[in-house]
Amino acid sequence: MKLDPLSLRLFVRVVEEGTIAAVAEREHIAAPAVSKRLRELEELFGTALLVRTNKGITPTAAGMNLSVLSRDVLDDLRNIVLQMKVFSDGLRGSVRVLVNISAVSTCMPPLVKSFVERYPEVNVSLLERDSLAITESVAANVAEIGVFTRLPHSADIEVHPFRSDELKVLVPVDHPLSTRKRVTFAETLNYEHVVLRAGTHLRHQMLNAASQAGKPLRAKVEVSSYDALCKMVQVGMGIGILPAGNAEIYRLPGTRMLKLDEPWAVRELVICVRRADALSPAARLFFDHLRASP
Repeated sequence: MKLDPLSLRLFVRVVEEGTIAAVAEREHIAAPAVSKRLRELEELFGTALLVRTNKGITPTAAGMNLSVLSRDVLDDLRNIVLQMKVFSDGLRGSVRVLVNISAVSTCMPPLVKSFVERYPEVNVSLLERDSLAITESVAANVAEIGVFTRLPHSADIEVHPFRSDELKVLVPVDHPLSTRKRVTFAETLNYEHVVLRAGTHLRHQMLNAASQAGKPLRAKVEVSSYDALCKMVQVGMGIGILPAGNAEIYRLPGTRMLKLDEPWAVRELVICVRRADALSPAARLFFDHLRASP
């Protein structure tokens, strides 16, 4: 049985793109040649792998299984090349990391700095994404490593402990709650909030908690960063809920930080990868660097 890595790569690309024409243009291979390789794969395995219609191409159950197995094989082959390359020109490479809004402004900058100082030939691409999008992107091999707030997900990934954080309530000093040391979330719903944009895990948590409390979340202002959230609280546009690490960085004069007296206020940041043993050498170094951090 002969399996050609090029045929497997073209098959995976066709499953991703949905058309042979798009794959042919992307891979600079004639469309008939791509079709021929797909037919040869179906003949080799003795089963239909793709369903072809005038709307495009979709994988059969067997085809979907082959696409998953093929990605693993192609990852392993690419990993062999990368690992052998280390011997020829020293350690160099790149790693793509997705992090959520909480981590990107607190723990990640010093960790990236210390890593790059130790491995100056490795380029780290750090991009901010929502937690759920991070799990899906790492599962789809869009990025090698993700750092997100632990939440229910269906992605086929490995999840490793990283560090914990706690949500706090930030209020203006002249706010009715400013004399308190701790408040429940239900008590905060009596006042207007400054909230993060829709789609973030924290926003989703707050909406669920408001629904359980039987009160609406009065979102006075919506922002896209914790920096902006703190500034809005400072000028009296409402109160804000944010991780303690972010609150310490961005907290401004004229505000007070209160304890959020809820079980879900304690959150866990985790690291995710598709498979730790299949990471590229550069990604493995960064992964180990994160896990070794205090």
